[in-house]
Amino acid sequence: MRRPFVVGLTGGIGSGKSAAADGFAALGAAVVDTDLIAHQLTAAGGGAIEALRDAFGNAAISETGALDRVAMRERVFADPSERQRLERILHPMIRRESDRQCGLAEAPYVVLVVPLLIESGGYVGRCDRICVVDVPEQLQIERVLRRSGLSSDRIRSIMAAQASRETRRAAADDIIDNSGDLTDLRSRVETLHRLYLALAAKSG
Repeated sequence: MRRPFVVGLTGGIGSGKSAAADGFAALGAAVVDTDLIAHQLTAAGGGAIEALRDAFGNAAISETGALDRVAMRERVFADPSERQRLERILHPMIRRESDRQCGLAEAPYVVLVVPLLIESGGYVGRCDRICVVDVPEQLQIERVLRRSGLSSDRIRSIMAAQASRETRRAAADDIIDNSGDLTDLRSRVETLHRLYLALAAKSG
């Protein structure tokens, strides 16, 4: 079976990864989103729920049977070892499912959306191209403040746990400057779409 051409899409919190991924999908790319996979695994009846219950107890599971994300977020921010334990359960499952979805994709190329692509290391080798959605850090904070109930201090602590803007940019083959509006973003996505079509055709 032909291996698909995979573009790893990443960026910091509030950078606009989802909007960029939606733009690629609208142009015909297959999108595999590891955040979406994580939500499915940790939803009621999801494949990770029993392993999470075993590891963290019933307190980690909400009344609906899904992972209690608010409680777990507080837990892992308070104790890095808890975060590592959570990642040891979820990350292998997410990688297996993302590999499966990439392999099934019937599109010219796949956009694999991984928020911590640079940090995790395990995804970089699976990508033929790395695309970073980039915005200035102050704009990241402003956008997250507008869309969420998080404080600016909490947003900064999340950003501090992610790769720095400079590290992401250094790892990128392509950079989407998303400091403008949605029209500007779509134009930049269209330009890269044409490049990825050509690269995928050449690799196939």
